[in-house]
Amino acid sequence: MLWDASHIWGLMAWRALRALGLSCRLVKGQEIAEGALLGKPGSCRANETAAPPPLLVVPGGNAKLKSLALGEAGRTAVRAYLEQGGGYLGFCGGAGLALSHRDPRDGLQLCPWSRAAYPQRLHHLISGHVRVRACAGEELSPPGTAGSMDGAALSLPVWWPGRFAPERTEGVRVLAAYDAPDADFWLADLPLQRIPAHVFEAWQALYGINLSADFLTDQPLVVSGAYGQGRYVLSYSHLETPQSPDANAWLTHLLRRLAALEPRRDMVPGWELGEPVPAWPDYTTAMPLLDALRRTRALLDLAVEHHLFFRRAPWLWGWRTGLPGAACNNLHAALCTAVNLAPSREALEYWHDVCVRFAELSALFAAGAEGYLLACRLAETLSPTLPDAVDQRGLDNQREALFGHPMHGGGLIEELLTITEELIYLSQEARL
Repeated sequence: MLWDASHIWGLMAWRALRALGLSCRLVKGQEIAEGALLGKPGSCRANETAAPPPLLVVPGGNAKLKSLALGEAGRTAVRAYLEQGGGYLGFCGGAGLALSHRDPRDGLQLCPWSRAAYPQRLHHLISGHVRVRACAGEELSPPGTAGSMDGAALSLPVWWPGRFAPERTEGVRVLAAYDAPDADFWLADLPLQRIPAHVFEAWQALYGINLSADFLTDQPLVVSGAYGQGRYVLSYSHLETPQSPDANAWLTHLLRRLAALEPRRDMVPGWELGEPVPAWPDYTTAMPLLDALRRTRALLDLAVEHHLFFRRAPWLWGWRTGLPGAACNNLHAALCTAVNLAPSREALEYWHDVCVRFAELSALFAAGAEGYLLACRLAETLSPTLPDAVDQRGLDNQREALFGHPMHGGGLIEELLTITEELIYLSQEARL
């Protein structure tokens, strides 16, 4: 599984594969460039030649950053892997990575389709489950649809997805297309099922904004195709989402059909990011991690208390539009995972070098993020009567220093994430 630029989506996919009973090695783009997919060592941690893996899984996250991590050599290696019969399963950002791009440095060019822009930026901010129509009769179609008529209905999760730009291209098969929102579907921080249809119509008449989600209807959600002797499946649905029955059943079916793997079960269990039980043998050594987790959880609780964030799932917080909820989710999930993993020798050596810096960053970030979120709350409260009381430019600068760019990362939180995710990567042999 490609580890770069995945954050919470990489953790979720890795956890799902291991929960299904499969062995999954995390690899970085540099390792792939060095031959990790082609039976070469590809890593300082692997000194023996091995058989090529049956499947490369690329989780969600930023497709451009994943492509940058692969570099030209890595992108060439992925294409060579598929040409020789390898399999590719990409979710969301991993699907976008496999598409064709105007600049070949932005993706893999496995699929001739490109990524489409949304008519309105707000339309990208969709999350939750959607009803979809699955294509029947395909080997890679969802289980139970092989002998049925087209239009078999499923409920699949999407988490702020991109979308395909369909073309009349031979060889690309649509396995599922959007039908309509399901019960827990949100547009930004609006739960659509709780807003009457006549209100949507009034909003469109008054403000010229369509919030009905009808822009999704018939849009491709999951596609498949061949590249050389290999095959790919690209899904803007996160089929690895915990406790999503239709999605999980389809994921296990794809693993069987696409890569001849044999999952031990068909359901990904719930992911409870509550109070993890530390797996580190020495609490003193782990204390900076535990302190960072405590501070991050307190930050999330503070944001919920002030109606800036809200709990979407046991593993996910939603957020008011414009707030850095995605970055906070990334850090919280990474810290929970790192605390739950017994550190390897390599991880402990790395931690010895960075733990002091990590502790300093953690305290600095927590204090700054608390002040930023409360300032956002104050600005919201004062906006009707004193709209200029809180300087927006100052807030923007504070956000950039703490959280970086919403799409490209950066800021103090990026440094914390980099260290935490490196610990996870170095300790990946430990079980979740």
